[in-house]
Amino acid sequence: MFAAIEARAKFACLYAGAVWGFFWIPLRALEGAGLHSLWITTVYFLLPFICVLPVLGLRWRSILRGGLALQLTVLASGAALTLYSASIVFTDVIRALMLFYLMPIWSILLARVFLKERITLIRVVAMGLAILGMLTLFGLGTGFPVPHNSGDWMGLAAGIFWACAMVRIRMHDDHAAVDLTAGFFTWGVILSAAFSLALAPEHIPSLRQTAPVLPLLIGFVLFLVIPGTYASLWGPKFLNPGVSGLLFMTEIVVGAISVALFAGEPFGSRELIGVILIAGASLVEPFTSIMRKSSRQI
Repeated sequence: MFAAIEARAKFACLYAGAVWGFFWIPLRALEGAGLHSLWITTVYFLLPFICVLPVLGLRWRSILRGGLALQLTVLASGAALTLYSASIVFTDVIRALMLFYLMPIWSILLARVFLKERITLIRVVAMGLAILGMLTLFGLGTGFPVPHNSGDWMGLAAGIFWACAMVRIRMHDDHAAVDLTAGFFTWGVILSAAFSLALAPEHIPSLRQTAPVLPLLIGFVLFLVIPGTYASLWGPKFLNPGVSGLLFMTEIVVGAISVALFAGEPFGSRELIGVILIAGASLVEPFTSIMRKSSRQI
């Protein structure tokens, strides 16, 4: 029974990662509509928050029972996506993706500290591939590959916050995914709005600015963002945080392809190698698990 749930959880993480690979499209559309960079994330979060308001009304007792533990988890996840969304605006999509997806490293280390999960050789190999992918992306031989701008640092910080959220979801697996999803969007809009009001209060967007993008945004939110968020918060309840982080790396493949096709951002051999290495890190443990099961059947 648990094996079947675990398999569905892995599929949910793979699906969620693929969905987030398209996450940048409405962000860039809002940017093209003339919204100030800091307000783009707030507008993006506002629509799903409005959609989950009935959930908050119906499940307020369950949310209260979740207490501080639930709020800390959704606060970490909301902070992660707020920073990640901002990083996409302030740096190249590929750079934001790659820095965010160093996240499995933080997940594996945090799982060791807080969940006493063993760091296996397979996970060490996966971490090595992820690090090598980052080094390749930023250019081996051209100086130490540290993040170059605020968007890069936001992407890195977003991965750390998401790793914290994954560990907390595993620690408190009694929290309902629907409550996590509602809290995720609530804290997302609160944090992004506070950030925008503090730094750019004179640039609050008007309805006239956002109206041309609303059809695209509504479609993404209803058919991709909300289902993808639910999947990304349900799957990790049943998986090691490092494993779920590696499975989410399908976002890199989908994101890299969609960026090359629609954004016209540079994507040469170096970016391709970086994508392959980091995406390969996501396949190490699942592939090894399949091979072990096959050998047992033989």
